[in-house]
Amino acid sequence: MSFETKSMHITSIHDNVFVDLGFEPEEAAVLKARSQRVIAVKLAIKDSLITELAAWIEANNFKQTEAAEILGVTRQRVADVVNKKATKFTIDALVGMLARAGNHIKLSVH
Repeated sequence: MSFETKSMHITSIHDNVFVDLGFEPEEAAVLKARSQRVIAVKLAIKDSLITELAAWIEANNFKQTEAAEILGVTRQRVADVVNKKATKFTIDALVGMLARAGNHIKLSVH
């Protein structure tokens, strides 16, 4: 069984998807601002994790293939870490690599 889907509308990056979904403009503005804060926090977490991982690779003078073997990923994924392309990773993937690198992960919620 296969499904074909087509998007009937594409929201511009500068527009508000919540308005397009039918929310009143005031509520849509609040929802957009809230979602942007959540995204910013997640990106900051990923940036922090990938910086730690890249520093571990550099501190140990690993070649990308060596780091890839230890981390259980491809050499290209290590290249993405070294080049700090955090958007290519989930938080979970970065935490997993840090754990495989021997780091102890401590989660704190405030």
